[in-house]
Amino acid sequence: MRGLGLAALVMAMALAGCAAPVVQTPVPGPAPVSTQAQAEAAAKRFVSVVQTVRPVAERECRARAPRLNCNFIIAVDDRPEQPVNAFQSRDDRGRPIIAFTLSLIADVANADELAFVMSHEAAHHILDHLTRQQVNATAGAQILGGLAQATGADVSGVELATRIGASVGARRYSKDYELEADGLGAVIAQKSGYDAIRGALYFTRIPDPGDRFLGTHPPNANRMDVVRRAVQGGA
Repeated sequence: MRGLGLAALVMAMALAGCAAPVVQTPVPGPAPVSTQAQAEAAAKRFVSVVQTVRPVAERECRARAPRLNCNFIIAVDDRPEQPVNAFQSRDDRGRPIIAFTLSLIADVANADELAFVMSHEAAHHILDHLTRQQVNATAGAQILGGLAQATGADVSGVELATRIGASVGARRYSKDYELEADGLGAVIAQKSGYDAIRGALYFTRIPDPGDRFLGTHPPNANRMDVVRRAVQGGA
């Protein structure tokens, strides 16, 4: 199953007694009967995971990062043909957003995987990775742009160097941030009643990024090791 009918998603949420998460673009037309049943099952699983994980993530956020806004918004990006993805961002008031594409909701094999993904994204906010990434990007832009200017580059050359510096700076610690989010995400998933190690097995079903230079994600084996240690430590 690679897609979900929005009608089925909302229907399952109504049955579960939960307000639907933010959606962006209606998907016209009913799903086929066979797909409809799959969509409703996936939607109910999604609602259940959100209802269970969100309060735990918010408690962890308030305990670990009280200066942050800890009222998570859960959003569903239902634009057609979006890749399997989940990500964390913030709105204009600093409220954290965790967004899932429908393809990811359909792609996870079980509730443990979905709970781990959500916990991982919540951990990014609790650890304030967006702010830290922005600081790194600014520093990279200033350093490389300054070097270009000092070596006599023209305006366009300095602008290019600044953009490259910002990109390199933003990616510099991305692998570390992913591992940090894996560790805290494992704790959140476990406290929510899910099996974090089983959930992290999702990594074994997606391409392994290896250890590429300036890659944004660490090798999958490293991520699994971090999750196992976090579960054993229970911190």
